[in-house]
Amino acid sequence: GGKAKKKDALFPCAMPPKKDPKKDAKGGKQQSKTAAKKSSGGGKAKKKKWSKGKVKDKLNNAVYFDKNTYDKMIKEVPKAKMITTSVLCDRLKVNVSIARRGIKELMAKGLIRQISTHASQSIYTRATAGA
Repeated sequence: GGKAKKKDALFPCAMPPKKDPKKDAKGGKQQSKTAAKKSSGGGKAKKKKWSKGKVKDKLNNAVYFDKNTYDKMIKEVPKAKMITTSVLCDRLKVNVSIARRGIKELMAKGLIRQISTHASQSIYTRATAGA
């Protein structure tokens, strides 16, 4: 009886022998695998597939001003409160480089005035009588 007391003192938590759970687990895994194959309810699900991601539509913007686009720019852009290259690209469906050229031309004609300049964006507004 003395040996049993020593074991209890060393291992206060009564743990089952190691061999049995492994055998049970192996058997359980095989059963669950076959069960999962037969019925697709619960259990291991299929591995999640990666989505291809959202595909952005190609902007087919014009690379030069045709007569209609130019006239539209001269007529509409000076009426806008805020004018940037991005706004021109969006409204007139032109390239950024073309939008920059258009803004330069409107500035030269005195139809718009510059508010602020930054390395990447310049902001313009309509030319008012006071300015």
